[in-house]
Amino acid sequence: MPETDATPSTPDVPEMPKARVREFTAHSIGGGLALLLGLVGLIVGGGLIAIAGSTDSAGARGALIAIGVVVAICSVFAMAGLNMVAPGEARVVQLFGRYRGTIRTDGLRWVNPLTSRTKISTRVRNHETAVLKVNDAYGNPIELAAVVVWKVEDTAQATFEVDDFLEFVSTQTEAAVRHIAIEYPYDAHDEGGLSLRGNAEEITEKLAVELHARVEAAGVQIIESRFTHLAYAPEIASAMLQRQQAGAVVAARRQIVDGAVGMVEAALARIAEQDFVELDEERKATMVSNLLVVLCGDRAAQPVLNTGSLYQ
Repeated sequence: MPETDATPSTPDVPEMPKARVREFTAHSIGGGLALLLGLVGLIVGGGLIAIAGSTDSAGARGALIAIGVVVAICSVFAMAGLNMVAPGEARVVQLFGRYRGTIRTDGLRWVNPLTSRTKISTRVRNHETAVLKVNDAYGNPIELAAVVVWKVEDTAQATFEVDDFLEFVSTQTEAAVRHIAIEYPYDAHDEGGLSLRGNAEEITEKLAVELHARVEAAGVQIIESRFTHLAYAPEIASAMLQRQQAGAVVAARRQIVDGAVGMVEAALARIAEQDFVELDEERKATMVSNLLVVLCGDRAAQPVLNTGSLYQ
């Protein structure tokens, strides 16, 4: 039995490489205790140096000064591991180039002083593309722009999987918007087809799917995407406006004709029901013609008095 493809229809998206590193929590302790111990160490080191000044023995003085200096240096070195993490921020911790985890807990935290800590924002951000000029599915030049709401979901991927995640999101957003624009027409010629102007909700959903596939490698989560500008290019805008106006006129005329035909049908049925005048086929045709002229005309009908009969 052949397998059926249950995957929903999505735009063609590039296949990004799988992530080599994933975020995990770095080992850290509360910074308050570390700060207190560091200050105590500095006080002890300073006290030993002060005591050494009042000691008569040269050997004891040298030993106390050496111990005091070592204690002070170790305290300063230990306090170098303190980090202040604000809400909406994280610290990516590396030890000799190796990823050792991410600190997301806000407040004062302490980690190994030998590690390097890279600050990265996890707040929600907006990125709005410039107005892009592309050709739609029918080859018509159009202008469009989009805004994307996103945030960093995996700090390890954002740091190590791409060179610059801000530039990566910007470039991939523009690429996705261009790809969506060439896949669909501005206005669909057939009623069942999707168009950028007539099916904005469906198109933006497809844009979000493609954006997610493109930036997932950078550990970025797409929250929302919307078109902020959509129009024909200036060189064809007037021609397309005339086409839209012509389509609107045709649709209005069709509705007027449908309504007029219904009114004529109702009039003939009422006359036949009341049976106050007998109309042959030729008189019915004349009546239908006159009613359609009155109901479908752009101007008020001018009555014509007939002093004879229909056959003379």
